[in-house]
Amino acid sequence: MSGLKAMVEDSEDESGALGGNNAVIAMHPAMDRAQSLRIIEAMLFAAKEPLALAAFAEFLPSGVDVVALLEDLTNNYRNRGVHIVQVAGKYALRTAIDLGGILRREKTEQKRLSKAALETLAIAAYHQPVTRAEIEDIRGVAISKGTLDKLLEIGWVKMRGRRKTPGRPVTYGTTEEFLSHFGLNELTDLPGLQELKAAGLLDANMPPGFDVPLPKLSDELADDEEPLDGTEQLPLEMHLPEPEEQSE
Repeated sequence: MSGLKAMVEDSEDESGALGGNNAVIAMHPAMDRAQSLRIIEAMLFAAKEPLALAAFAEFLPSGVDVVALLEDLTNNYRNRGVHIVQVAGKYALRTAIDLGGILRREKTEQKRLSKAALETLAIAAYHQPVTRAEIEDIRGVAISKGTLDKLLEIGWVKMRGRRKTPGRPVTYGTTEEFLSHFGLNELTDLPGLQELKAAGLLDANMPPGFDVPLPKLSDELADDEEPLDGTEQLPLEMHLPEPEEQSE
C-alpha cells in the first residue's frame, strides 16, 4: 500500500455498496498533499546538494504540482531556523540569514613556522639590517620568496631600506611585534652565545672564533642603507612550497 490510495476488497457485499469487489477508495486530497509535503521535506533534509524539480517528481505521485508544494513549504519555513532557498534554480535547506552571525564561531589556528622561516627570523634578528642574499649566505642555502613573505605577513619582520650597493637590495629587520611576541624589551635581550648553549640550541663545541652578533639597537637607517622607494613588493597572498626544506 503506497499511502496515497487505499485498496479495499469487499468480499461480503456483492450489492456494490462499496463499489463492488476490488473497489478503489482514494484517500482525502488533504492527506495526499500532506504526504507529498513530508516527502519533499525529507528529501531536502537528506540531500547533500540542492535538488532540481525533476528529483522531487521522481518520488511523488504523477500530476502533483511540485512548484506549488515547494512554495507552500517555503512559506511554512519562513520564520524557522532554517529556510528553503533556491540555489542556481534548485532547492536546498539553509540556515536562516539572521542566525548566521549568532552561530558563527571564529577560532585561531596555531601553525608552526617551518625550519627555514625560523632560521630566517633568527638571522634577521641577530644580523639586521640584512639582505636576502646575506640571509642565504649565512644559512648556506637558498630560501624561497615565500619564507620572507610569511614573516612579513605575520609582522615579525619588516623592510627597513635599501643597501647602497649595486642592485640596491632591500634590507630586513625585526619589528615591535616580534619583541612583544617573544617577551623582549629590546633586541639586547636576545639570548647570547652562552645562553643559547645552555638551552641546547647550539653545539657545546663550537668552531674557534664563533660568536653571536649583537643586533643593532636602532630603527634608524645605517650608513650603508637608504630609504625605501615605494617600489618594493608587498607580501604575497599565496605561497609556493619551500623546496629548499626538502634538500636540507
